[in-house]
Amino acid sequence: MGEGSIVDDIEEEAVRIIRAGDAEGVNLRLLGGLAVRLRSPSATHRALARSYPDIDFATPNNRNQAVEKLLTRLGYEPNKTFNLLNGNSRLLFYDTIHNRQIDIFVGSFEMCHRLPITERLAQEPLTLPLAELLLTKLQIVEMNEKDLRDIGVLLLDHELGESDGETINLPRLAQICAQDWGLWQTCVLSLDKAQKFFESSELEREARTNISEKLQRLRRALETVPKPLKWKLRAKIGERVNWYELPEEVKRS
Repeated sequence: MGEGSIVDDIEEEAVRIIRAGDAEGVNLRLLGGLAVRLRSPSATHRALARSYPDIDFATPNNRNQAVEKLLTRLGYEPNKTFNLLNGNSRLLFYDTIHNRQIDIFVGSFEMCHRLPITERLAQEPLTLPLAELLLTKLQIVEMNEKDLRDIGVLLLDHELGESDGETINLPRLAQICAQDWGLWQTCVLSLDKAQKFFESSELEREARTNISEKLQRLRRALETVPKPLKWKLRAKIGERVNWYELPEEVKRS
């Protein structure tokens, strides 16, 4: 199986992988729903709780071989065909005992949009910084209820501000969107979807108000952040030309 045993508890297992990587100079940081869960106590609220079947990581460029050696040693089976074809940008591994998939984004995050999430991997010990973590959810075009719950959890437990740590870095988030009209457009639409979703949520009124006010602040920040010329030129074209990708889901091995 490899060195050590894969832990039953998925949160403990994710931390085990990160710690093993840190010890060997392999920088892995969590993203996705499990990262939201680790950073946000409200993820256990009955109106926000969800399942976490898989583990998603980000790692810097040119670390794919080191990552593959690490994950294999820790007991995971690589998707050899996928990794051979896509290893410069993404790697897949499997825990066949617990039926888990490990998805690792190499160098950047490319789903509906491309996000520069690996630029600040050293900022936090376990996960992406909260601004980038929130953006990985806002960039989803075809959002499902799990994605919306993750957005609500992040906003409920964290303030918007100009720093990192337990604060969502609003200038950082807005600046990333200001470089790409397509990403900006999708994020604005996602904020509107979240507003509508939480209006009818089973959350307590105070929590709904908290989330709603932060969604409004996020939207104002996206609208008011200075935009470069390339953003303005693309904005003139608008939705007449498709502005996003719909990523294909990789079937489990």
